Amino acid sequence: MKQEFYSLQVNTNGQKLYEFTDQTIQWINENHLINGMLNLSIQHTSASLIVQENADPDVQKDLINYFDKLVPMNNKLYVHTTEGKDDMPAHIKSALTNNQISLSIKDSKLLLGTWQGLYLFEHRINQQNRVVIHHFIGE
Repeated sequence: MKQEFYSLQVNTNGQKLYEFTDQTIQWINENHLINGMLNLSIQHTSASLIVQENADPDVQKDLINYFDKLVPMNNKLYVHTTEGKDDMPAHIKSALTNNQISLSIKDSKLLLGTWQGLYLFEHRINQQNRVVIHHFIGE
């Protein structure tokens, strides 16, 4: 039984999905992780983690448009407005999605579907420096 940790830095530049599947697979391979559980967590309250389709970029556009309609950037709707028009909507979007994802690793392969990828879903409109913690427990 072993544990491994990795902090992945993701620099964002506005609201969109930033894929980090390849970096995670590379870390799995470099550390010879065979079988176990990988927990991913983001240490921020205005961005989130999602597993999403990685084949058609229209899916990402539709997700962003949907969340922007669901949680509009309108300071008249919120009490917390000190950090800009995108701040409170970003917190709400983060609460509606995930700040942690657990995935299986079997025979050194991350168990994702054919069209699935790992994404940091940035909810802020300005550039951010994000951290995604990888915590593996297994063999």
